[in-house]
Amino acid sequence: VQLQASGGGLVQAGGSLRLSCAASGRTASYDTMGWFRQAPRKERQFVAAISWSTGSTYYTDYVKGRFTISRDNAKNTVYLQMNSLKPEDTAVYYCAQSDKGLPGPPYDYWGQGTLVTVSS
Repeated sequence: VQLQASGGGLVQAGGSLRLSCAASGRTASYDTMGWFRQAPRKERQFVAAISWSTGSTYYTDYVKGRFTISRDNAKNTVYLQMNSLKPEDTAVYYCAQSDKGLPGPPYDYWGQGTLVTVSS
């Protein structure tokens, strides 16, 4: 499985970004795709996850109502729509694959990360 994350960038507080994660070589057993983030000098945090087969989703509390995870099975791509961004959302965002049900852990395959910077 190879995961390619993209879509990061610099945005002002209150703005929006959409991240993408393209998956190649995925098998049906790896049904859960998750997004994580890691801010400088902080531990990696879980953000959201989705089931490829059902579209069911799972979010951590601090992004509920602001972030939306979705998938396009035809494109083998998962998206993370991030709205009302805050400076504390600044981090490198990673996508990852799991063969466990939602919310997924442990995750076996990881993308390279995409940097999101939110200015105040």
